[in-house]
Amino acid sequence: MAKNLESKELVVKEVKEKLSKAGSVVLVDYKGINVEDVTELRKRFREAGVDYKVYKNTLFKRASQELGYEALHEHLQGTVAVAFGFNDVIAPAKTLNQFIKDHPKTPISIKAGLVEGRLFDAKDVKALGDLPSKEVLVAMLLGALQGSIRNLAYMLNSIKEKKEAEA
Repeated sequence: MAKNLESKELVVKEVKEKLSKAGSVVLVDYKGINVEDVTELRKRFREAGVDYKVYKNTLFKRASQELGYEALHEHLQGTVAVAFGFNDVIAPAKTLNQFIKDHPKTPISIKAGLVEGRLFDAKDVKALGDLPSKEVLVAMLLGALQGSIRNLAYMLNSIKEKKEAEA
């Protein structure tokens, strides 16, 4: 009996550690997914640097409660797996969204998410996963800035030429 309690305490400690280090957490309903699909999903998560694991709901609730994430408790019913994003907060949602798009007949779904301590419902997690990657967003920003700077340079040059023509 003591060994069982000890192993549960280790799991709670592991979950608390992951929850505190993760930038994002996505709760996944995996009921009805076959072995082949879950193997592919796990592979995609590994490639994206996402930690994907199934925990007992009661142990996950205990760990999340100790960290003040009680808002997740209503989503911890049934078959729930957890995807932790450590380096890229969008990676779990993006990977899961892509998997769902590639496998439309797979009964896997997003339940909820936690991004930097804020609760997101399934719709918001899906929207987060539809965002372009960080690199693409940075490139878009730099492109917009470059265009603005170029327009400013043209404007300043035309003012200079106009003043020279008047002189």
